[in-house]
Amino acid sequence: MGYEISIGHRTAKIELLNRVGHKALIKVDDHKYDLDIVEVENGVYSILYNGHSYNVELIRGESSKKFIVNTFAKTFHAEVIDAESKYISNRNQGIEVEGSNQIASPMPGKIVKIPVKAGDMVTAGQTLIVVEAMKMQSEFKATGDKIVHAILVKEGDTVDSHQVMIKLENIDSETAK
Repeated sequence: MGYEISIGHRTAKIELLNRVGHKALIKVDDHKYDLDIVEVENGVYSILYNGHSYNVELIRGESSKKFIVNTFAKTFHAEVIDAESKYISNRNQGIEVEGSNQIASPMPGKIVKIPVKAGDMVTAGQTLIVVEAMKMQSEFKATGDKIVHAILVKEGDTVDSHQVMIKLENIDSETAK
């Protein structure tokens, strides 16, 4: 299983390839490291690599995926970017932004519910579509008063990342009358 770790302005792909006892083979981006890791006290680790010893302290940050990492000489802020984190981050890309007239799925998923139909006038905050991805359901809502111009999917369909699901149009003063 792989993760991405963000430290400062760098993001690295980390993969645990093998672990037996305190011996671990990990891959960071394209480089493999054979490590000897021992937790010497709660949150403090001794790591041996190529005959050198490193002590690392992990302190949980504001969430379960954010950490402050202390070494002998430096302190880093690190964040684990797993599939759930990516989903939450990408989810905002699927929300209709002010002025945009389409709603696209932020990642692959399944259409669970479409409570509107083409031609409906919708108001700000009204749910337009519900998508399930990674066992989480997301409601996509209108950011303003609009008309549903076209619905390009149906309930039960699977969608790809960034696939447009609904097209909207602004309500002009003539339509509103």
